[in-house]
Amino acid sequence: MSSHALYTSLLRLPIIHILRAAGFHATRPAVLDTLVDLAARYLTVLASQTAAHAYTNHNELSPTITDVRMALQDVGALWPQKTLLEEDIAGQEDMRGIEEFLAWMTGEEHREIRRIAGLEETEAGIVALKKKHSRTGEESRFQGTVLGIAADEKPIRIEGGPTETIQEWSTATKLKNNDVKASSIRKPGSSVVSYETSPLSDV
Repeated sequence: MSSHALYTSLLRLPIIHILRAAGFHATRPAVLDTLVDLAARYLTVLASQTAAHAYTNHNELSPTITDVRMALQDVGALWPQKTLLEEDIAGQEDMRGIEEFLAWMTGEEHREIRRIAGLEETEAGIVALKKKHSRTGEESRFQGTVLGIAADEKPIRIEGGPTETIQEWSTATKLKNNDVKASSIRKPGSSVVSYETSPLSDV
């Protein structure tokens, strides 16, 4: 399964739960696929705008809360919201969009969505699904996958050949390249310029 198909399949679950929390008990596959595609595109635009603001504001791709807020404003998640010019004229920052967004995120009408997303004390969604399919209830079964913790790096053994690991092969390749460069250096007086020096090194 490709990474695109994997993440699309993972996104189907929260979309189904959101529909269930909104009161829908059934939907056609084409409708579900459309909603999943819209959610993926929305998240892609939100992430792209956040990265763009981070690079513009402080010349790095590590976003801050300000970059996220500006991206949310770009995609229309913060509404109603005055423009920066209107805020300068009024002399105060417009907080209505942020307050409405926080009220939407923490309101009682979305309690079921938050419960399914794992933000409440009860377990649901992927957490319950992982425990259902794990006999021991531990994270070891999902270690090294997108659903679990990262796995410890282990040496990759190469069957056959003079080397047994990637590290030994990399070291041998570097030594071989150094030997080739050293053998290409001619004696003084030769008309061939070596790889180690060049006429520009004396400038």
